[in-house]
Amino acid sequence: MDLHRASGRIHDMKRRAFLAAAAAPLVAAAVPRSTGAAQSGGGVVALVTADLESHLVAVDVDSGRVLKRIPTAPGPRSVEAGSFGQALVAHTQDGRLSIVDTARLVVVGEIGGLGAPRYSAMHPAERLAYVSDSKGQSVAVVDLARRAVAARVAVPGPARHLSLSQDGGLLWVALGSTAGRIAILDTADPLRPVFRRTIAPPFLAHDVVWAPGGEHVWVTSGSRGRVAIYEADAPRPVAILPAAAPPQHIAFTRSRAYVTSGDDGTVVVHRLDGTAGRTARVPVGSYNVSLSDPDLTFGRRVGVTPSLDRGTVCLFTPAGEVRVVRRIARSAHDACVVEAG
Repeated sequence: MDLHRASGRIHDMKRRAFLAAAAAPLVAAAVPRSTGAAQSGGGVVALVTADLESHLVAVDVDSGRVLKRIPTAPGPRSVEAGSFGQALVAHTQDGRLSIVDTARLVVVGEIGGLGAPRYSAMHPAERLAYVSDSKGQSVAVVDLARRAVAARVAVPGPARHLSLSQDGGLLWVALGSTAGRIAILDTADPLRPVFRRTIAPPFLAHDVVWAPGGEHVWVTSGSRGRVAIYEADAPRPVAILPAAAPPQHIAFTRSRAYVTSGDDGTVVVHRLDGTAGRTARVPVGSYNVSLSDPDLTFGRRVGVTPSLDRGTVCLFTPAGEVRVVRRIARSAHDACVVEAG
């Protein structure tokens, strides 16, 4: 295990160096925006789904002010940003995806032909995304450059939440919202994932998220107040933590984990060893959570959680201090943070 971890750290260092080099032209081409620039649609913004109103809402992360409403196909349900200036929106009921240019905050393409796309995991070094299709019981490989589905991989259940390791080599997929099994796919060949096996979590699983460093995966429950932590190559968890009401969702910075409970209206800040710290009070219905990647957002760190029940967006600091709560739509299910303008 020590050799495996050492190898993983070296690989992760190389990957970060690669990403830094790849991101350099983007950073050089854009400088941090002033408040005036942010008000005209630039700077760092949260993209939030307005599920019932067929658009995304671009929200200024400093003030919470709505900068722009971006028309989309009906029912935008999830949104995920990648390293190449694109975000992917899943329209579950329509079986399609929208591709958003995050610099210009416009939809630049659509991809159809899916059953019920749920969530996306963006590849760290390729213009690819992996999209769970619960109706098709599969994971779709989406080529963002060609704007097409490049491949599909069958999994033994309704694929839902999914997470890709930092080196792009493994994909974990929860097979349902209260899943008795989690599928593990080998993505060493990014365009040709291979289903390897399933594991049975100690509870019915909901969200699965790789922690920084690539050594652990956190799994939340769809049925109990618990979170399990797995080593990347272990069939059973190495730790089980108490949590608030299910279902919970997770996001990470490099040193912290943020675990939400939409039913309780909380975000609990954990250290990566699982130790719980501050609990932030957020609007009830705030299930999903996202933290900005400072490498891709001018060094800015901000957390965002939208409320499915109340249509609010809540902005908080990495320490778990709530800064802004604003109602922006009738219902808001998912969000991500991007560099725009």
